[in-house]
Amino acid sequence: MATRTDAPTRREQILREAARLFAERGFHGVGVDEIGAAVGISGPGLYRHFPGKDAMLAELLVGISGQLLTGGKRRVAEAGGGPGALLDSLIEGHIDFALDDRPLITLHDRELDRLRDSDRKLVRQLQRQYVELWVEVVREVYPALTEPTTRSAVHSVFGLLNSTPHLGRPGALPGRGVTAALLHRMARGAFAAAGDAVL
Repeated sequence: MATRTDAPTRREQILREAARLFAERGFHGVGVDEIGAAVGISGPGLYRHFPGKDAMLAELLVGISGQLLTGGKRRVAEAGGGPGALLDSLIEGHIDFALDDRPLITLHDRELDRLRDSDRKLVRQLQRQYVELWVEVVREVYPALTEPTTRSAVHSVFGLLNSTPHLGRPGALPGRGVTAALLHRMARGAFAAAGDAVL
């Protein structure tokens, strides 16, 4: 995933290619042989790492929800400066995900309902905790916002940041740094607009 800097393991390679292929052609449009070929092993060889495509999908969607929450908690724990600096840090972390893991956004939008009930509930639980972490920080920056309004604002900003799969092919973007800075300004602007609306 995007948070790792060392060489990916075979399992991580499989997950990355599965995410890309599922996002491009849909879960049912991709076979295990294609995923195997993408990482240089036979389709049946995948079963040494995963019991099947369903397990890959679950690990991808549960995994990224868990990573976002863990990363957010880490940023809160390591926060230096005031609430505004912490909010900037949370936004930066989510932008990293939105730019580096675009296939997972597409996959979540299209395939979440394919998960087993228990896995889907776990994804939702992790996402709720991630939202509440943001809500607490945003309310420190904009104390006049009510909790429901803050929660709506957080979801709206996630929608804005998670729009990256619709921005065109990665090479068509103006550059990672420029795009990240634009998304950051837009996210901050959205929160500021929500705060101004209650004044």
